[in-house]
Amino acid sequence: MFHDRRDAALRLVPELRRYGNLPGALVLAIPRGGLPIGGVLARELNLKLDAILTKKIGHPDNREFAIGAVSLTGQMVDEETVRREGISPRYVDEEITRVRDDMRSRYRRYHPAGRPASVAGKTVILTDDGAATGRTLLVAIDLLRREGAARIVVAIPVAPPDTVELLESRADEVICLETPLMFMAIGEFYVEFSQVSDEEAVDILREADSRVKAK
Repeated sequence: MFHDRRDAALRLVPELRRYGNLPGALVLAIPRGGLPIGGVLARELNLKLDAILTKKIGHPDNREFAIGAVSLTGQMVDEETVRREGISPRYVDEEITRVRDDMRSRYRRYHPAGRPASVAGKTVILTDDGAATGRTLLVAIDLLRREGAARIVVAIPVAPPDTVELLESRADEVICLETPLMFMAIGEFYVEFSQVSDEEAVDILREADSRVKAK
């Protein structure tokens, strides 16, 4: 059990010390819950922080259960789950459009002055506040591969064992502090798990950017 996202991030730091001050390394966090984690990691490891925009497609009857995920340039849908659950293709298509429209708006909010950080040839520490199915992280990993990341390290506080296995098959390294067999939702492993607002997310990115510029 973690007290909050900051507590979880501080527990991840010792597992990532070898990447501290590493030239060509950066931290990418999945908004919004991943940004408080990423902010602490970037500060403690003295690395640049940026957001990577991917978001899950929720099940129509349980929005927390991911049936896929979307990025600005790609998507992943669990076709087996869609068929088994009798989810209509129209729902999936509409969700992809809705999520991507929201993501474009968020992109403009997070990057008002320019483009996200380039990952080509870099070591990327990819983080979130946890993973249930891992699909959002898998979309992010695929995106980073396409953009030429040299090494992808997934660093998360908690995920079920089968999700960690899945992530290990796609990332170069996976660091996960807790792998409980009984897993319903990420929030059950935090004492305090309030929603992160867009304002908080932008503040974290600005603070990290100011720290890098001040070096």
